[in-house]
Amino acid sequence: MPEVFLATRNAKKLGELRRILEPLVPGIAVLGLDDVSAYDEPVEDAPTFAGNALLKARAGVLATGLPSLADDSGICVDALNGMPGVLSARWSGQPKSDDRNNALLLDQLADVPDERRAAHFACALAFAWPDAAADGGVAEEVVTGEMHGRVARSLSGTGGFGYDVLFVPDGCDVTSAELTPEQKDAISHRGKALRAMAPRVVDVLAGR
Repeated sequence: MPEVFLATRNAKKLGELRRILEPLVPGIAVLGLDDVSAYDEPVEDAPTFAGNALLKARAGVLATGLPSLADDSGICVDALNGMPGVLSARWSGQPKSDDRNNALLLDQLADVPDERRAAHFACALAFAWPDAAADGGVAEEVVTGEMHGRVARSLSGTGGFGYDVLFVPDGCDVTSAELTPEQKDAISHRGKALRAMAPRVVDVLAGR
């Protein structure tokens, strides 16, 4: 059975990757952090989504020996000059809390009119795999995806995670958290990045 490692404990991210890769690699096993022996996870201190994703993917392949994927993503709000950006998951401080992050973002945008609440989700997806011909024996690639929309004025929906309950994608009249998993996969920043990377994953697993 072909195996690929995704450096996350987020069950919804793992499910998303399985849904996208399964038609391309029937029977593929997508493993997460809870499925492998514990290792020292890197501190996500890079200033960019791509930098943080690469840190996690490199650590994953070195620790597991498996082709490894990792993403870093967040919401970038125009009225906040692109913030929270790479700080999205810890926007309200430690410990990480989606509820506190959403409450803080709503408070920061309380006086911002609807026409200035544009935002987008950004995702950088890194893939690292064993390759004797590459520097350090590991080859790597990064792709990106974006989903544009706006920040709503109140929380809505029970699906998704993070800021999904506040984000209304362009062309929709509901939040990301109110879309079905299939609807969200089709337009999401992470779905776009995963589909862009899927052919490379297939090639590596096939030994091409």
